[in-house]
Amino acid sequence: MGLSKNPSGIFSLVYSVRSLGTLGFVLVAAVSQLGCSFNDLKPMSHLIPAEDLTVPLDSQVKLSAANWPTADWWRAFGDPQLNALVNKALTNSPSMKAAAAKIRQAQAVEGIQAATLLPKVDGTLSSTRERFSANGTTPPPVAGTWQWLNQGSINLSYEIDFWGKNEAALQAAVGRTHASEVEAQARSLALATAVVSTYINLKLNNDELDLENAALNNHLKVLDLTNKRFASQLDSQVNVKQVEASIPASRSRIAELRENQELIKTKLATLTGEGASAGLNITSPKLKTPGTFGLPSQLTAELIGRRPDVVAQRWRVEATGNDIREAKSRFYPNVSLTSFVGLQSLGFDVFANGSSRVLGVAPALSLPIFEGGRLRSNLALQNANYDEAVETYNQTILDAIKDISDQLTSLKWFSERYSQQRLGVETATEAASLAEQRYSEGLASYIDVLYAQDQEISQQRALAQLKARGLLLHAELSRALGGGYSPFATSETNTQ
Repeated sequence: MGLSKNPSGIFSLVYSVRSLGTLGFVLVAAVSQLGCSFNDLKPMSHLIPAEDLTVPLDSQVKLSAANWPTADWWRAFGDPQLNALVNKALTNSPSMKAAAAKIRQAQAVEGIQAATLLPKVDGTLSSTRERFSANGTTPPPVAGTWQWLNQGSINLSYEIDFWGKNEAALQAAVGRTHASEVEAQARSLALATAVVSTYINLKLNNDELDLENAALNNHLKVLDLTNKRFASQLDSQVNVKQVEASIPASRSRIAELRENQELIKTKLATLTGEGASAGLNITSPKLKTPGTFGLPSQLTAELIGRRPDVVAQRWRVEATGNDIREAKSRFYPNVSLTSFVGLQSLGFDVFANGSSRVLGVAPALSLPIFEGGRLRSNLALQNANYDEAVETYNQTILDAIKDISDQLTSLKWFSERYSQQRLGVETATEAASLAEQRYSEGLASYIDVLYAQDQEISQQRALAQLKARGLLLHAELSRALGGGYSPFATSETNTQ
Protein backbone atom coordinates (compact mmCIF):
# COMPACT_ATOMS: atom_id res chain seq x y z
CA MET A 1 0.00 0.00 0.00
CA GLY A 2 2.75 2.45 0.97
CA LEU A 3 4.50 1.94 -2.33
CA SER A 4 1.40 2.54 -4.39
CA LYS A 5 0.99 5.94 -2.75
CA ASN A 6 4.42 7.08 -3.99
CA PRO A 7 4.84 5.97 -7.61
CA SER A 8 7.53 8.61 -8.20
CA GLY A 9 9.61 7.01 -5.44
CA ILE A 10 9.25 3.61 -7.11
CA PHE A 11 10.30 5.16 -10.41
CA SER A 12 13.35 6.79 -8.81
CA LEU A 13 14.39 3.50 -7.18
CA VAL A 14 13.94 1.53 -10.38
CA TYR A 15 15.73 4.23 -12.37
CA SER A 16 18.65 4.22 -9.91
CA VAL A 17 18.96 0.45 -10.08
CA ARG A 18 18.83 0.53 -13.85
CA SER A 19 21.37 3.36 -13.94
CA LEU A 20 23.76 1.45 -11.69
CA GLY A 21 23.27 -1.65 -13.81
CA THR A 22 23.97 0.33 -16.96
CA LEU A 23 27.03 1.93 -15.37
CA GLY A 24 28.28 -1.48 -14.27
CA PHE A 25 27.78 -2.88 -17.76
CA VAL A 26 29.60 0.07 -19.30
CA LEU A 27 32.42 -0.31 -16.76
CA VAL A 28 32.83 -4.02 -17.44
CA ALA A 29 32.81 -3.39 -21.16
CA ALA A 30 35.37 -0.63 -20.78
CA VAL A 31 37.63 -2.82 -18.63
CA SER A 32 37.40 -5.63 -21.17
CA GLN A 33 38.25 -3.25 -23.99
CA LEU A 34 41.18 -1.83 -22.04
CA GLY A 35 42.46 -5.33 -21.32
CA CYS A 36 42.55 -6.00 -25.05
CA SER A 37 44.41 -2.76 -25.70
CA PHE A 38 47.76 -4.07 -24.41
CA ASN A 39 47.65 -7.83 -25.03
CA ASP A 40 50.12 -7.41 -27.88
CA LEU A 41 52.78 -5.99 -25.53
CA LYS A 42 54.77 -8.79 -23.90
CA PRO A 43 58.36 -9.44 -22.78
CA MET A 44 60.59 -11.12 -25.34
CA SER A 45 63.35 -12.63 -23.16
CA HIS A 46 63.41 -15.84 -21.12
CA LEU A 47 65.59 -17.04 -18.26
CA ILE A 48 68.13 -19.73 -19.08
CA PRO A 49 66.82 -23.01 -17.58
CA ALA A 50 68.98 -24.32 -14.74
CA GLU A 51 69.21 -27.74 -16.38
CA ASP A 52 71.00 -26.15 -19.34
CA LEU A 53 73.87 -24.98 -17.11
CA THR A 54 76.84 -27.34 -16.87
CA VAL A 55 80.41 -27.03 -15.65
CA PRO A 56 82.92 -29.33 -17.37
CA LEU A 57 84.54 -31.39 -14.62
CA ASP A 58 87.79 -33.30 -14.92
CA SER A 59 87.68 -36.91 -13.74
CA GLN A 60 90.33 -36.10 -11.11
CA VAL A 61 88.22 -33.39 -9.43
CA LYS A 62 86.96 -34.48 -6.02
CA LEU A 63 83.27 -33.93 -5.39
CA SER A 64 81.68 -33.55 -1.98
CA ALA A 65 78.49 -32.01 -0.63
CA ALA A 66 80.61 -30.12 1.93
CA ASN A 67 82.94 -28.33 -0.48
CA TRP A 68 81.15 -25.00 -0.68
CA PRO A 69 83.41 -22.26 0.74
CA THR A 70 82.74 -20.96 4.23
CA ALA A 71 81.82 -17.33 4.84
CA ASP A 72 85.32 -16.69 6.24
CA TRP A 73 87.11 -18.64 3.51
CA TRP A 74 90.27 -16.50 3.78
CA ARG A 75 91.05 -18.09 7.16
CA ALA A 76 92.17 -21.19 5.25
CA PHE A 77 95.43 -19.32 4.51
CA GLY A 78 96.31 -19.44 8.21
CA ASP A 79 97.56 -15.86 8.53
CA PRO A 80 96.14 -13.87 11.50
CA GLN A 81 97.27 -10.58 9.95
CA LEU A 82 95.31 -11.34 6.78
CA ASN A 83 92.22 -12.20 8.86
CA ALA A 84 92.49 -8.85 10.66
CA LEU A 85 92.91 -6.93 7.39
CA VAL A 86 89.85 -8.55 5.77
CA ASN A 87 87.68 -7.98 8.85
CA LYS A 88 88.82 -4.37 9.03
CA ALA A 89 88.04 -3.84 5.35
CA LEU A 90 84.54 -5.29 5.68
CA THR A 91 83.90 -3.04 8.68
CA ASN A 92 85.57 0.24 7.70
CA SER A 93 85.59 0.38 3.91
CA PRO A 94 83.59 3.31 2.47
CA SER A 95 82.36 1.01 -0.30
CA MET A 96 80.70 -1.25 2.28
CA LYS A 97 79.17 1.74 4.04
CA ALA A 98 77.87 2.95 0.68
CA ALA A 99 76.34 -0.50 0.09
CA ALA A 100 74.63 -0.26 3.49
CA ALA A 101 73.26 3.15 2.52
CA LYS A 102 71.84 1.68 -0.70
CA ILE A 103 70.04 -0.96 1.36
CA ARG A 104 68.52 1.73 3.56
CA GLN A 105 67.45 3.65 0.46
CA ALA A 106 65.73 0.57 -0.95
CA GLN A 107 64.06 -0.12 2.40
CA ALA A 108 62.77 3.46 2.52
CA VAL A 109 61.27 3.12 -0.98
CA GLU A 110 59.69 -0.15 0.11
CA GLY A 111 58.15 1.62 3.10
CA ILE A 112 56.75 4.36 0.86
CA GLN A 113 55.15 1.77 -1.42
CA ALA A 114 53.76 -0.20 1.54
CA ALA A 115 52.00 2.96 2.74
CA THR A 116 49.94 3.11 -0.47
CA LEU A 117 48.06 -0.02 0.63
CA LEU A 118 46.85 1.67 3.82
CA PRO A 119 44.31 4.46 4.37
CA LYS A 120 45.66 7.98 4.72
CA VAL A 121 44.34 10.09 7.58
CA ASP A 122 45.21 13.72 8.16
CA GLY A 123 43.79 16.65 10.08
CA THR A 124 43.25 20.28 9.13
CA LEU A 125 42.46 23.30 11.25
CA SER A 126 42.02 26.80 9.84
CA SER A 127 40.65 30.19 10.89
CA THR A 128 40.10 32.77 8.16
CA ARG A 129 39.10 36.41 8.57
CA GLU A 130 36.93 37.08 5.50
CA ARG A 131 34.61 39.78 4.14
CA PHE A 132 31.62 38.25 2.46
CA SER A 133 30.22 39.92 -0.64
CA ALA A 134 26.99 41.84 -0.22
CA ASN A 135 26.00 40.71 -3.71
CA GLY A 136 27.10 37.11 -3.55
CA THR A 137 25.44 33.87 -2.52
CA THR A 138 25.86 34.47 1.21
CA PRO A 139 22.56 35.73 2.65
CA PRO A 140 22.12 38.56 5.20
CA PRO A 141 23.03 39.34 7.87
CA VAL A 142 26.45 37.89 7.00
CA ALA A 143 26.50 39.40 3.50
CA GLY A 144 28.65 42.51 3.38
CA THR A 145 30.29 41.91 6.77
CA TRP A 146 33.66 40.71 8.09
CA GLN A 147 33.51 37.35 9.80
CA TRP A 148 35.81 34.66 11.14
CA LEU A 149 35.34 31.43 9.21
CA ASN A 150 36.61 28.55 11.37
CA GLN A 151 36.98 24.98 10.20
CA GLY A 152 38.56 21.82 11.54
CA SER A 153 38.31 18.34 10.09
CA ILE A 154 39.78 14.87 10.02
CA ASN A 155 40.11 13.56 6.49
CA LEU A 156 40.43 9.97 5.34
CA SER A 157 41.39 8.83 1.87
CA TYR A 158 41.87 5.28 0.63
CA GLU A 159 42.64 3.92 -2.81
CA ILE A 160 40.98 0.54 -3.29
CA ASP A 161 43.59 -1.62 -5.00
CA PHE A 162 41.18 -3.64 -7.14
CA TRP A 163 43.70 -4.48 -9.86
CA GLY A 164 46.77 -4.98 -7.67
CA LYS A 165 48.61 -1.86 -8.88
CA ASN A 166 49.90 -0.83 -5.45
CA GLU A 167 50.61 -4.41 -4.42
CA ALA A 168 52.69 -4.94 -7.57
CA ALA A 169 54.61 -1.71 -6.91
CA LEU A 170 55.27 -2.88 -3.34
CA GLN A 171 56.52 -6.28 -4.52
CA ALA A 172 58.81 -4.55 -7.02
CA ALA A 173 60.23 -2.46 -4.17
CA VAL A 174 60.65 -5.57 -2.02
CA GLY A 175 62.57 -7.23 -4.87
CA ARG A 176 64.88 -4.24 -5.18
CA THR A 177 65.47 -4.26 -1.44
CA HIS A 178 66.49 -7.92 -1.62
CA ALA A 179 68.69 -7.13 -4.63
CA SER A 180 70.42 -4.35 -2.70
CA GLU A 181 71.01 -6.65 0.26
CA VAL A 182 72.52 -9.38 -1.92
CA GLU A 183 74.55 -6.86 -3.92
CA ALA A 184 76.08 -5.79 -0.61
CA GLN A 185 77.12 -9.42 -0.14
CA ALA A 186 78.62 -9.44 -3.63
CA ARG A 187 80.51 -6.24 -2.86
CA SER A 188 81.72 -7.76 0.41
CA LEU A 189 82.99 -10.82 -1.46
CA ALA A 190 84.75 -8.65 -4.05
CA LEU A 191 86.37 -6.56 -1.32
CA ALA A 192 87.57 -9.60 0.64
CA THR A 193 88.98 -11.09 -2.56
CA ALA A 194 90.77 -7.83 -3.35
CA VAL A 195 92.38 -7.76 0.10
CA VAL A 196 93.45 -11.41 -0.16
CA SER A 197 94.82 -10.97 -3.70
CA THR A 198 96.74 -7.83 -2.74
CA TYR A 199 98.12 -9.57 0.34
CA ILE A 200 99.30 -12.49 -1.80
CA ASN A 201 100.98 -10.02 -4.15
CA LEU A 202 102.75 -8.52 -1.14
CA LYS A 203 104.07 -11.96 -0.23
CA LEU A 204 105.26 -12.50 -3.81
CA ASN A 205 106.97 -9.11 -3.85
CA ASN A 206 108.69 -9.88 -0.54
CA ASP A 207 109.82 -13.29 -1.82
CA GLU A 208 111.26 -11.70 -4.95
CA LEU A 209 112.97 -9.06 -2.79
CA ASP A 210 114.62 -11.81 -0.73
CA LEU A 211 115.79 -13.50 -3.93
CA GLU A 212 117.19 -10.27 -5.32
CA ASN A 213 119.06 -9.62 -2.07
CA ALA A 214 120.46 -13.13 -2.33
CA ALA A 215 121.52 -12.41 -5.93
CA LEU A 216 123.26 -9.22 -4.79
CA ASN A 217 125.12 -11.15 -2.11
CA ASN A 218 126.21 -13.67 -4.74
CA HIS A 219 127.46 -10.89 -6.98
CA LEU A 220 129.40 -9.38 -4.08
CA LYS A 221 130.96 -12.76 -3.35
CA VAL A 222 131.97 -13.14 -6.99
CA LEU A 223 133.43 -9.62 -6.89
CA ASP A 224 135.45 -10.47 -3.79
CA LEU A 225 136.69 -13.67 -5.37
CA THR A 226 137.54 -11.86 -8.60
CA ASN A 227 139.50 -9.21 -6.69
CA LYS A 228 141.48 -11.94 -4.98
CA ARG A 229 142.17 -13.62 -8.31
CA PHE A 230 143.23 -10.26 -9.74
CA ALA A 231 145.57 -9.72 -6.81
CA SER A 232 147.06 -13.14 -7.52
CA GLN A 233 147.32 -12.16 -11.20
CA LEU A 234 144.82 -14.89 -12.17
CA ASP A 235 142.27 -12.41 -13.54
CA SER A 236 142.43 -9.10 -15.33
CA GLN A 237 141.01 -5.77 -14.15
CA VAL A 238 138.58 -5.94 -17.04
CA ASN A 239 136.93 -8.93 -15.37
CA VAL A 240 136.79 -7.03 -12.06
CA LYS A 241 134.99 -4.10 -13.71
CA GLN A 242 132.57 -6.40 -15.50
CA VAL A 243 131.65 -8.05 -12.20
CA GLU A 244 131.23 -4.65 -10.57
CA ALA A 245 128.84 -3.61 -13.37
CA SER A 246 126.36 -6.33 -12.37
CA ILE A 247 125.96 -4.95 -8.85
CA PRO A 248 124.16 -1.63 -9.65
CA ALA A 249 121.63 -3.50 -11.78
CA SER A 250 120.84 -5.79 -8.86
CA ARG A 251 120.55 -2.87 -6.45
CA SER A 252 118.24 -1.06 -8.89
CA ARG A 253 115.97 -4.10 -8.96
CA ILE A 254 115.97 -4.15 -5.14
CA ALA A 255 114.94 -0.48 -5.07
CA GLU A 256 112.12 -1.24 -7.52
CA LEU A 257 110.85 -4.07 -5.34
CA ARG A 258 110.99 -1.90 -2.21
CA GLU A 259 108.99 0.77 -4.01
CA ASN A 260 106.43 -1.83 -5.04
CA GLN A 261 106.31 -3.13 -1.47
CA GLU A 262 105.34 0.30 -0.16
CA LEU A 263 102.74 0.75 -2.90
CA ILE A 264 101.13 -2.61 -2.10
CA LYS A 265 101.00 -1.78 1.62
CA THR A 266 99.38 1.55 0.80
CA LYS A 267 96.80 -0.23 -1.33
CA LEU A 268 96.04 -2.64 1.52
CA ALA A 269 95.61 0.27 3.92
CA THR A 270 93.22 1.94 1.47
CA LEU A 271 91.19 -1.25 1.05
CA THR A 272 90.77 -1.43 4.81
CA GLY A 273 89.43 2.13 4.92
CA GLU A 274 92.47 3.65 6.59
CA GLY A 275 95.09 6.20 5.60
CA ALA A 276 98.26 5.30 3.73
CA SER A 277 100.33 5.50 6.91
CA ALA A 278 98.51 2.43 8.26
CA GLY A 279 100.35 0.38 5.64
CA LEU A 280 103.61 0.90 7.54
CA ASN A 281 102.33 -1.42 10.27
CA ILE A 282 101.79 -4.36 7.89
CA THR A 283 104.45 -7.01 8.38
CA SER A 284 105.62 -9.71 5.99
CA PRO A 285 102.82 -12.20 5.14
CA LYS A 286 103.03 -15.73 6.53
CA LEU A 287 100.60 -17.56 4.28
CA LYS A 288 100.20 -21.27 4.09
CA THR A 289 98.77 -23.18 1.17
CA PRO A 290 95.20 -24.38 1.92
CA GLY A 291 94.41 -28.06 1.67
CA THR A 292 93.32 -29.76 -1.53
CA PHE A 293 90.26 -28.03 -2.89
CA GLY A 294 87.31 -30.19 -3.92
CA LEU A 295 84.08 -29.15 -5.56
CA PRO A 296 80.50 -29.40 -4.31
CA SER A 297 78.66 -32.36 -5.81
CA GLN A 298 75.56 -30.22 -6.46
CA LEU A 299 77.55 -27.54 -8.26
CA THR A 300 75.33 -26.76 -11.24
CA ALA A 301 72.10 -27.26 -9.32
CA GLU A 302 72.96 -24.90 -6.46
CA LEU A 303 75.30 -22.39 -8.12
CA ILE A 304 72.41 -20.05 -8.99
CA GLY A 305 71.67 -19.63 -5.30
CA ARG A 306 75.30 -19.55 -4.12
CA ARG A 307 76.65 -16.67 -6.19
CA PRO A 308 75.49 -13.33 -4.75
CA ASP A 309 75.86 -11.54 -8.08
CA VAL A 310 73.54 -14.10 -9.70
CA VAL A 311 71.02 -13.97 -6.85
CA ALA A 312 70.98 -10.17 -6.88
CA GLN A 313 70.30 -10.08 -10.61
CA ARG A 314 67.50 -12.65 -10.19
CA TRP A 315 65.88 -10.29 -7.69
CA ARG A 316 66.20 -7.52 -10.29
CA VAL A 317 64.31 -9.72 -12.72
CA GLU A 318 61.67 -10.33 -10.03
CA ALA A 319 61.30 -6.60 -9.44
CA THR A 320 60.94 -5.72 -13.13
CA GLY A 321 58.34 -8.47 -13.49
CA ASN A 322 56.25 -6.73 -10.83
CA ASP A 323 56.82 -3.43 -12.61
CA ILE A 324 55.05 -5.01 -15.60
CA ARG A 325 52.12 -6.01 -13.39
CA GLU A 326 51.91 -2.47 -12.05
CA ALA A 327 52.05 -0.99 -15.57
CA LYS A 328 49.22 -3.28 -16.75
CA SER A 329 47.00 -2.34 -13.82
CA ARG A 330 47.18 1.32 -14.82
CA PHE A 331 44.97 0.52 -17.81
CA TYR A 332 42.07 -0.28 -15.46
CA PRO A 333 39.81 2.12 -13.52
CA ASN A 334 41.14 3.66 -10.34
CA VAL A 335 38.71 3.47 -7.42
CA SER A 336 39.21 5.62 -4.33
CA LEU A 337 37.23 6.66 -1.29
CA THR A 338 37.55 9.93 0.61
CA SER A 339 35.63 11.11 3.66
CA PHE A 340 35.83 13.86 6.21
CA VAL A 341 34.28 14.81 9.55
CA GLY A 342 34.75 18.06 11.44
CA LEU A 343 33.37 21.39 12.60
CA GLN A 344 32.65 24.60 10.69
CA SER A 345 31.23 27.89 11.89
CA LEU A 346 31.17 31.66 11.49
CA GLY A 347 32.73 33.04 14.63
CA PHE A 348 34.10 31.23 17.64
CA ASP A 349 31.09 31.13 19.98
CA VAL A 350 29.35 28.17 18.28
CA PHE A 351 32.41 26.41 16.78
CA ALA A 352 32.35 23.58 19.35
CA ASN A 353 28.57 23.04 19.12
CA GLY A 354 27.28 19.82 17.65
CA SER A 355 25.24 21.83 15.17
CA SER A 356 28.52 22.99 13.57
CA ARG A 357 29.55 19.53 12.55
CA VAL A 358 30.18 18.71 8.90
CA LEU A 359 30.84 15.34 7.32
CA GLY A 360 30.92 13.77 3.91
CA VAL A 361 31.83 10.69 1.90
CA ALA A 362 33.11 10.88 -1.68
CA PRO A 363 33.70 7.65 -3.60
CA ALA A 364 35.48 8.33 -6.88
CA LEU A 365 36.28 6.37 -10.02
CA SER A 366 38.67 7.45 -12.74
CA LEU A 367 38.97 5.65 -16.04
CA PRO A 368 41.69 6.28 -18.63
CA ILE A 369 39.94 7.11 -21.91
CA PHE A 370 42.46 8.97 -24.00
CA GLU A 371 46.05 9.49 -22.80
CA GLY A 372 47.93 9.71 -26.10
CA GLY A 373 49.57 6.28 -25.79
CA ARG A 374 51.28 7.06 -22.48
CA LEU A 375 50.10 3.85 -20.79
CA ARG A 376 51.13 1.65 -23.71
CA SER A 377 54.53 3.33 -23.87
CA ASN A 378 54.97 2.84 -20.13
CA LEU A 379 54.13 -0.86 -20.43
CA ALA A 380 56.48 -1.20 -23.41
CA LEU A 381 59.19 0.44 -21.29
CA GLN A 382 58.66 -1.99 -18.42
CA ASN A 383 58.71 -4.94 -20.84
CA ALA A 384 62.02 -3.69 -22.23
CA ASN A 385 63.37 -3.25 -18.68
CA TYR A 386 62.36 -6.83 -17.94
CA ASP A 387 64.07 -8.11 -21.10
CA GLU A 388 67.22 -6.21 -20.14
CA ALA A 389 67.15 -7.63 -16.61
CA VAL A 390 66.63 -11.17 -17.92
CA GLU A 391 69.47 -10.95 -20.41
CA THR A 392 71.74 -9.41 -17.78
CA TYR A 393 70.87 -12.33 -15.52
CA ASN A 394 71.56 -14.81 -18.33
CA GLN A 395 74.93 -13.18 -19.00
CA THR A 396 75.74 -13.17 -15.28
CA ILE A 397 75.07 -16.89 -14.93
CA LEU A 398 77.05 -17.66 -18.10
CA ASP A 399 79.96 -15.60 -16.76
CA ALA A 400 79.70 -17.49 -13.46
CA ILE A 401 79.96 -20.85 -15.25
CA LYS A 402 82.94 -19.59 -17.25
CA ASP A 403 84.53 -18.19 -14.10
CA ILE A 404 84.43 -21.56 -12.35
CA SER A 405 85.53 -23.41 -15.47
CA ASP A 406 88.55 -21.10 -15.82
CA GLN A 407 89.58 -21.68 -12.20
CA LEU A 408 89.23 -25.44 -12.61
CA THR A 409 91.28 -25.41 -15.79
CA SER A 410 94.06 -23.49 -14.08
CA LEU A 411 93.96 -25.75 -11.01
CA LYS A 412 94.09 -28.83 -13.20
CA TRP A 413 97.41 -27.78 -14.74
CA PHE A 414 98.86 -26.11 -11.66
CA SER A 415 100.24 -29.28 -10.04
CA GLU A 416 102.17 -30.28 -13.14
CA ARG A 417 103.54 -26.77 -13.61
CA TYR A 418 104.61 -26.61 -9.97
CA SER A 419 106.39 -29.97 -9.99
CA GLN A 420 108.24 -29.10 -13.18
CA GLN A 421 109.25 -25.71 -11.83
CA ARG A 422 110.65 -27.25 -8.64
CA LEU A 423 112.73 -29.56 -10.79
CA GLY A 424 113.95 -26.52 -12.73
CA VAL A 425 115.04 -24.81 -9.48
CA GLU A 426 116.94 -27.89 -8.29
CA THR A 427 118.76 -28.17 -11.62
CA ALA A 428 119.65 -24.45 -11.70
CA THR A 429 120.93 -24.59 -8.11
CA GLU A 430 123.21 -27.51 -8.92
CA ALA A 431 124.48 -25.71 -12.04
CA ALA A 432 125.26 -22.55 -10.05
CA SER A 433 127.12 -24.55 -7.41
CA LEU A 434 129.23 -26.30 -10.03
CA ALA A 435 130.02 -23.00 -11.78
CA GLU A 436 131.22 -21.42 -8.53
CA GLN A 437 133.39 -24.44 -7.79
CA ARG A 438 134.91 -24.42 -11.27
CA TYR A 439 135.53 -20.66 -11.05
CA SER A 440 137.30 -20.94 -7.71
CA GLU A 441 139.50 -23.63 -9.24
CA GLY A 442 140.23 -21.48 -12.26
CA LEU A 443 138.35 -23.77 -14.65
CA ALA A 444 135.57 -21.32 -15.54
CA SER A 445 135.18 -17.58 -16.12
CA TYR A 446 133.21 -15.14 -14.01
CA ILE A 447 130.68 -14.95 -16.88
CA ASP A 448 129.87 -18.62 -16.35
CA VAL A 449 129.28 -17.97 -12.65
CA LEU A 450 127.09 -14.92 -13.18
CA TYR A 451 125.04 -16.67 -15.82
CA ALA A 452 124.51 -19.72 -13.59
CA GLN A 453 123.55 -17.53 -10.62
CA ASP A 454 121.14 -15.49 -12.70
CA GLN A 455 119.54 -18.68 -13.99
CA GLU A 456 119.15 -19.95 -10.44
CA ILE A 457 117.54 -16.69 -9.27
CA SER A 458 115.31 -16.66 -12.36
CA GLN A 459 114.09 -20.21 -11.66
CA GLN A 460 113.50 -19.41 -7.99
CA ARG A 461 111.61 -16.28 -8.96
CA ALA A 462 109.40 -18.32 -11.31
CA LEU A 463 108.75 -20.79 -8.47
CA ALA A 464 107.79 -17.96 -6.12
CA GLN A 465 105.41 -16.59 -8.74
CA LEU A 466 103.89 -20.03 -9.21
CA LYS A 467 103.39 -20.41 -5.45
CA ALA A 468 101.58 -17.07 -5.43
CA ARG A 469 99.56 -18.24 -8.41
CA GLY A 470 98.47 -21.29 -6.44
CA LEU A 471 97.34 -19.14 -3.52
CA LEU A 472 95.44 -16.85 -5.88
CA LEU A 473 93.73 -19.82 -7.50
CA HIS A 474 92.37 -20.94 -4.13
CA ALA A 475 91.13 -17.42 -3.44
CA GLU A 476 89.58 -17.05 -6.89
CA LEU A 477 87.85 -20.43 -6.72
CA SER A 478 86.39 -19.52 -3.32
CA ARG A 479 85.09 -16.31 -4.87
CA ALA A 480 83.79 -18.07 -7.99
CA LEU A 481 81.81 -20.49 -5.79
CA GLY A 482 80.10 -17.61 -3.99
CA GLY A 483 82.48 -17.05 -1.09
CA GLY A 484 80.26 -18.79 1.43
CA TYR A 485 77.09 -16.87 0.54
CA SER A 486 74.03 -18.60 2.00
CA PRO A 487 71.25 -19.05 -0.54
CA PHE A 488 67.66 -18.12 0.16
CA ALA A 489 64.50 -18.86 -1.77
CA THR A 490 63.18 -16.50 -4.40
CA SER A 491 59.65 -16.49 -5.70
CA GLU A 492 58.87 -17.07 -9.32
CA THR A 493 58.51 -13.98 -11.46
CA ASN A 494 54.94 -13.38 -12.59
CA THR A 495 54.59 -11.25 -15.68
CA GLN A 496 51.22 -12.48 -16.77
